[in-house]
Amino acid sequence: MTNVALSAAAAAKINAITASEPAGAGLRVAVEGGGCSGFQYQIGVAASANSDDLVIERDGARLFVDPVSLPFLLGSEIDWVEELIGAAFKVTNPNAKTSCGCGVSFSV
Repeated sequence: MTNVALSAAAAAKINAITASEPAGAGLRVAVEGGGCSGFQYQIGVAASANSDDLVIERDGARLFVDPVSLPFLLGSEIDWVEELIGAAFKVTNPNAKTSCGCGVSFSV
């Protein structure tokens, strides 16, 4: 798998979050240096895609990944999970060798 996948649950949540945003809005997932394991995910609403972003669409939801973050996310799935301790977007990343307990940071 060379792309980034978006689960049905994540697509539904993105649609709910961006319903009040301007047309073309979506969720941006980026990888930045930092966190307790070396890299961390940054997830937030973006008004639109940048010209060089990979845009993944599912069920009307849009996910944006910048070209610097893409190699770290290849083969990953973005999901929306609801657990007793809370609800959040979860990245299942086959490139991560280790990750922290909260799942926000990882190393490659």
